Amino acid sequence: MYGIHLLGEWYGCPSNEPLLTQADALRDLCRRAVDDAGLTIVGDRFFQFEPQGVTGTVLLAESHLAIHTWPEAGFVTVDVYVCNYTTDNTGKAERVFKALEAAFKPRRKRFQAIHRGGREVVDDEQRRVAAG
Repeated sequence: MYGIHLLGEWYGCPSNEPLLTQADALRDLCRRAVDDAGLTIVGDRFFQFEPQGVTGTVLLAESHLAIHTWPEAGFVTVDVYVCNYTTDNTGKAERVFKALEAAFKPRRKRFQAIHRGGREVVDDEQRRVAAG
């Protein structure tokens, strides 16, 4: 099983943007980005913090999208993970990530892509124990 995990930290996002402050606005954006990319939504949950900030996740048949906002700092973290079990969904994950980034308009950003899964790696100690 292979997958791609895209992680973003977005700094300098407009703090008065409803996407950072309103759960419904963020939910709509996330669901639209996922739908537009062709991924399969199986559920979502978004929570509005008081006095500000939102955390949310969209559960996908292919895995998940998680997002968290800190309007007081103009800061957003995003996490898009998809499995590539029967189909390579990497391009779809990248489209979701790019659509969200464009909507938040960060002035500065950090990005990581982690390739997950594949054949199990067995180290020498595991081989020795298995050989008995």
